[in-house]
Amino acid sequence: MRYEMLISRRYLFSKKSHNAINIVSMIAVIGVSVATMAMVIVMSVFNGFQGLVADLFTGFDPELRITPSKGSSFSLDDDKIKQLASSEHVAVLTPVVEGQALATIGEVQKVVMLKGVDENFLQQSNILDILYGDGEPILHLDVLEYCIPGILLCNQMNLPLYFNEPLKIYAPKRGERVNMANPQSSFNQDELHASGLAFSVHQPKYDAEYILCSIGFAQRLFEQEGQATALEIKLSPTGSRKAISNILGPDYQIQDRYEQQEDVFRIMQIEKLISFAFLCFILFVACLNIIGSLSMLMIEKQDNIQTLSALGSTNTQIRRIFILEGMLIILGGAIIGLIIAIILCLAQQHFGFIRMGQSDGSFIIDAYPVVIQWTDILYILGTVLLLGILSVYWATRRTPLNVNKDTTQ
Repeated sequence: MRYEMLISRRYLFSKKSHNAINIVSMIAVIGVSVATMAMVIVMSVFNGFQGLVADLFTGFDPELRITPSKGSSFSLDDDKIKQLASSEHVAVLTPVVEGQALATIGEVQKVVMLKGVDENFLQQSNILDILYGDGEPILHLDVLEYCIPGILLCNQMNLPLYFNEPLKIYAPKRGERVNMANPQSSFNQDELHASGLAFSVHQPKYDAEYILCSIGFAQRLFEQEGQATALEIKLSPTGSRKAISNILGPDYQIQDRYEQQEDVFRIMQIEKLISFAFLCFILFVACLNIIGSLSMLMIEKQDNIQTLSALGSTNTQIRRIFILEGMLIILGGAIIGLIIAIILCLAQQHFGFIRMGQSDGSFIIDAYPVVIQWTDILYILGTVLLLGILSVYWATRRTPLNVNKDTTQ
């Protein structure tokens, strides 16, 4: 195959008798380069936004969340839970009680999601990174119960960080019908005081609905003393999801951060795949230039083809010359595109020259996030080579060689 490669390289870089062939070949290389570069950049931007969303949820979502496979709550006296709490695989274990409740202050009322957490919640989560205000992150002190609401919830209920009157919380009593004569008797009622803090996950799902409180407050309000609706875990350096699963067995479900926000990340993954499909179509259009370039070159080189045939080259060997030239165009375009895309992505990571808005602070971040994943590079390179090989094969098979029979062996 050595002489076929030499000839294909000469055909690629030598000047053709028809300048249009050189132009089409150059357009083919540029087209493959631009399509490859666009695929890498777009995929990297999607990776950046996905990582950004994951970081936002990290402040609120635990590393692992455990819920019962059946029912909505479980006893904290369960032997498996006690074994898990003392396991070397767990650094911090936080029991949680969640439930919907009605929050009122003055004339304002809103249905909220109350999340009661243990005192070690600060060590288990990254909540300190998303707190705003000058208060203390304390949820229980002596006989007073404090709360940390979402920042959008504060805006909707006109709550300052330090509200004077307590926030009244109502939850229906378990197993009781509403007494129409005296509706309040059918509800458990308690009060939460201002901690001077609010959290912001930059997600309305949390910021506009959730209120953090102590687990004791939530257990009393929802009549779930000694129980929890979930466990939130921070793993130790030696811990793993498999080790936790071996302890708990099938009675409990385990979710990591991506599974806790499965809908959000699934939508982002679908958007990424759709964008990849559109870019593949653009790449396909660029590959049409390869078909045109090789077809025109094979027609121009008929005299050379006759000479090679007379020297003993078979049709397969002659076609291989043009196949190799097409592969050089594809590889050259792909490598150039990859290099430019990686340089641009690294520059965006370090300098952020493409901004999200005209002024700093307009968005959560100032510049477009970019994360290069080498698995994406491999997928993109494989796609480029696959479409390129199909284009080259089509061009070399559909264009006749017109070799005289009396010169072939």
